[in-house]
Amino acid sequence: MIITSNFDSGNIQVISIDEKKNVIKLKIRKDTNSDFLQWFHFRLSDAKGRTCKLVILNAGDTTYPDGWKNYNACASYDRDDWFRVPTKFHNGQLVIEITPKHSSIFFAYFEPYSYERHLDLIHEAQLADDATMDIIGQTYEGRDIEMLTIGKPGRNKKAIWVIARQHPGESMTEWFVEGLLQRLLDTDDPVARKLLRKAVFYVVPNMNIDGAIAGNLRANAAGRNLNREWRTPSKKLSPEVYHVRNKMDETGVNLILDIHGDEAIPYNFVVTSQGIPNYDQYYEVMEQLFIQHWIATSPDFQDEHKYPIDLFDKSTMTMGSTGVAHRFGCLAFTIEMPFKDNNNLPDKRNGWSANRSKELGKSILNPVLFVLDDLR
Repeated sequence: MIITSNFDSGNIQVISIDEKKNVIKLKIRKDTNSDFLQWFHFRLSDAKGRTCKLVILNAGDTTYPDGWKNYNACASYDRDDWFRVPTKFHNGQLVIEITPKHSSIFFAYFEPYSYERHLDLIHEAQLADDATMDIIGQTYEGRDIEMLTIGKPGRNKKAIWVIARQHPGESMTEWFVEGLLQRLLDTDDPVARKLLRKAVFYVVPNMNIDGAIAGNLRANAAGRNLNREWRTPSKKLSPEVYHVRNKMDETGVNLILDIHGDEAIPYNFVVTSQGIPNYDQYYEVMEQLFIQHWIATSPDFQDEHKYPIDLFDKSTMTMGSTGVAHRFGCLAFTIEMPFKDNNNLPDKRNGWSANRSKELGKSILNPVLFVLDDLR
């Protein structure tokens, strides 16, 4: 039996392999220059027909140990069809038991979104008549930060920003953006057509390319949590935020959607801007209009299970959506999707998946259109 993770977004350490008992002991590696750890992605080979027991020894020491409760790992034989496999969390260890049907099988915390697919997404999108792609800066390790502009800028058009994967292990977020772009660039979709008459979308599908390739959960290659860098981003250590925020200063922002994934809560929900010091009736009314319309148009979205409302504190202005909301006086949402499943519409085979993330990404254009004319 062989365990490997030396590939895009791979993360695992092999502690021991017992060929006689078919027991493999593993550990998740920490994020680059950081103590965050949760994401895993590896391949098991030469185990066809063996009943294998994979034990992640340090699951209880991860950043979000509650994320393992009622969690089932993702697996795939062809890296296209991903399904859930029975997984137990006991005494701080995550245990996967499986009898592979083929010679090689991949496991991951969530269905990965590869750098190659990211490049395909960017370059296919730029072929549309209303789309352009710009390099707005480089990451800590010198990779390009790509931004898509969808729609033609013009007088009185609203500026809508969509950013994803500040936390690189939240791969469902780039699947979400893929779905959003597919619908937004569909010239037969009436919602997309009407939106692009009145708005321009600025989309950064992957804010943390270095971290995604490295197999990190939350940090960039410098060990920075990008979603705590928005107040005073460092050109050296958090250039991803530095360059994106500078671009926002050029375009202005009427609405920002910051796409994330949550380890513990098995529902889709949003985080609003109620913690910012300039929160007023505009935010309260517009947030509720957006939320209620999304509930009415997408059964996968809800507003009952979510984070408690945060009062203003020092961290509020360092986060993406709240920091941008305060800086520009704009409507802002952090959108959270589950690593587990949506308990309102569970799927035993797939749990929350890449395809369901894409569909949720498509659905968000409805509430965006609903509030568009009233955005300030």
